[in-house]
This record gives sequence, structure tokens and C-alpha cells, in this order.
Amino acid sequence: MKPFRYERPAGVREAMALVAGDPGAVFVAGGTNLFDHLKLGIARPNLLVDVTGLPLDGVEVLPDGGVRVGATVRNADLAAHPEVRERYPVVSQALLSGASPQLRNMATSAGNLMQRTRCPYFLNPDTPCNKRRPGSGCSAVEGHAEHNAVLGASASCAAVHPSDLAVALCAVDATVCVRGAAGTRRIPVASLYRLPGERPEHDTVLEHGELITAVELPALPMAARSRYRKVGDRASFSFALVSVAVAVDPDGDRVGDVRIAFGGLATTPWRARRAEAVLRGAPATADRFAAAALEELAAARTVPATAYRVALARDVLVATLLDLWEGRGRSG
Repeated sequence: MKPFRYERPAGVREAMALVAGDPGAVFVAGGTNLFDHLKLGIARPNLLVDVTGLPLDGVEVLPDGGVRVGATVRNADLAAHPEVRERYPVVSQALLSGASPQLRNMATSAGNLMQRTRCPYFLNPDTPCNKRRPGSGCSAVEGHAEHNAVLGASASCAAVHPSDLAVALCAVDATVCVRGAAGTRRIPVASLYRLPGERPEHDTVLEHGELITAVELPALPMAARSRYRKVGDRASFSFALVSVAVAVDPDGDRVGDVRIAFGGLATTPWRARRAEAVLRGAPATADRFAAAALEELAAARTVPATAYRVALARDVLVATLLDLWEGRGRSG
């Protein structure tokens, strides 16, 4: 492991200045992803800037009815928060579906969003990986492909995005609040992540030195009728082969409005806008739900090892929508 400096700043401005002043500096909070990368030799920072002492650990209801979640709120605390459980059950369910209780007690809301792929080639320093070492090639494209992305991939990278929380936040139109040298900006979670293209080493649109200070959940009544469903190689402590976050607003026996995001399929959390368009105003039937899924998944690019994920994603979406329509999507 490469030696590094450690700083614990007293304020947000100091934290940003420390990272902005050193190209090899990174922020750290729970460290559940970063510390693995330090041990593996994937991450080799000069400086760790610990933000856990900053006043970013609160959850508050905003005047417009939305909810603001501080960047360092622990995943376990956010999942258990009464406002989140009642008004955004999809967010609570997504958090509880990921990792182990011990990790959820350490991991933070912003850190969860900033975690990096679990592609086995990215995690192996001895294999070529454009995300880890730009220009070296993508071992996953020609290698073991069962877990490769089928949406949003490029010739340079087929690594799946790992965050469950990000998928749920996309589905409820959440926004991240970011501070940097140029000031403050708000970025929809669905726009936070970059498709790999020819530069897969850049996971997000954040500039070096920018710090996520909060996540804002909008006042979205339909989010109270929402669900997160995840299918993995095992029932716990597993990353998604397919996951789906759904919120619905019924209109009699038809779909009034709907929000859908897929996880486990793409290089980013995947907002399923084509599927949403098919469903708005449509009869709430299993056939229509399946048709909407296939409309979204028509863009999937598969190989024999990944072809099963299209049918799996269709079935997971249909089952989740049917459950919600029967009134079982609300968390108590």
C-alpha cells in the first residue's frame, strides 16, 4: 500500500481546498469501498480528506415538502428514518438490499453514490482495464461476460454500476447538492453518472475537488407507492444481476403516472423513460407491463452469457408492478 497523508478538516470549505490543491487527494467518509481499493492497490491517493466530522449528517423535511439527506448520513440510519420509510419506501428497501448490516452502519449516502464498479477485471490490478488504467484495454469485453452491462456499454468498458441506492434515487427524481470552487450546483442523480464512451475512467460529472453535501428527495406523492426489487446470485450481500425501482400513481385500472429505473443492467443507473412512456395512460395488465419492459430493453446489446438478463429484467419489472397494483408496495 502506498503511504498517504490524512487530514480531518473543520469545515466544508477547508475540505474542498485540501482536495482541490492536490490531484492525488480524495474525500473519504465510511471508506467501505475506498479501503478495499487501497488494499488491492487500485487506489493510490496522496491524501485522504475525512469528511465525517463535517455537519452533513442530518435528515430534514424541506419547506416544499421534500427531504434533504446530508452526505454523511449512514445508510442504516437513512433506511430506518420514518420519513424515508413512509414517503420513499423504494429508497429504504434499496438500502436494505445492499451489503451487510455492518457495512450499512459505516457507509454514507454520498459514498454509496460514489462507489466504483465491482467488475472483477477492475478489481484485479494485473488485468487490463480502461477504467483503472486508461488506454490499457477492457478485459471484460473479451473475457468472462456474465455480469457485463447490456445497456450503456462501449468498446472501452462494459462494467455495471453497483449502487442500489442510486437506482432508487433515479426513480424518485432525486438531486445531489454539490459544492466546489465554482460554487454550488444541483445535479439530478440520473445525470450524475457518465456513460463510459471512450473515457470510462470518469464515473461521474463531478470535477476534482467538488464535494456532494446532500441529496434532496422531491415532494413526490407517488413515491409513497414504490418498491425496490433485486435479483442476485444469492439473497444477501450480493450485487444485482437485475434490480428495478418503481413508483406508480394509479388512475383506476390504468397507469396514471410511473417512474422506473433499472440496476444491474447498465454502466449507470438506468432510468427507463421509454418504458414509462409506454405505460402512462395504459391498462395496468401484465401484458402491457411486459411490453413496456421490452420497449426499454430493445436497446440491450447482449452476448450468449448475458442474454438471460433481458428476460429476467422483464419478469422482475412485471412482478414488481403487479405487486404495487395489488397494494403491497407501501412500506410501514
